[in-house]
Amino acid sequence: MRSKHMPKVTVPHRSTSNPAPLAQHQRLALLRQTVNSDDILLQDRVAAVLVLLHAQPLTRITQLTIDDVLQKADQVLVRLGDPPSPVPERFAGMLLAHLDQRPNTLTAANPNARWLFPGRRAGQPMTSHTLELRLRRLGFPIQRGRTAAIRHLVLQAPAPVVARMIGYHDDTTAQLAAEAGGTRRHYAPGDHSR
Repeated sequence: MRSKHMPKVTVPHRSTSNPAPLAQHQRLALLRQTVNSDDILLQDRVAAVLVLLHAQPLTRITQLTIDDVLQKADQVLVRLGDPPSPVPERFAGMLLAHLDQRPNTLTAANPNARWLFPGRRAGQPMTSHTLELRLRRLGFPIQRGRTAAIRHLVLQAPAPVVARMIGYHDDTTAQLAAEAGGTRRHYAPGDHSR
């Protein structure tokens, strides 16, 4: 442009601020649609539910292993933090079905893959970028859905409890609870049995 070999170009500004979260009724409708849509691949449905229900970022979802899915008696749990998070019955069925039919495990590169979402490279999980592209092609609002889920969770339980169960930092959930109008701002985490 300075040497006059090309016309002046204006690069549009892209906002990096957090978009408004989905309304609770929108999140629940999307969750219901995701669970009931048999025309969407099971692995995409499982990833989407982990975002909408447990507020998990895609980078963390792709790092989950089959050992992070626990079955105790008649309950299915997902180890996202400590203690593991309980999984609702309908999602539990999807999650267990996904364990039995994970993609990319029948190749010579990944016969013993332990990843919940195995990638195409030997011993590697699916990349978060690949998972993001898959969900975006479906029109899934990843960031807005995750923000709505975490805000709902911190309004239902004390922020430190939510933080430990879903693997977030206490400060992050406390800040989100304050932004969402949570009433448990002064909840002290830890053992209160004394």
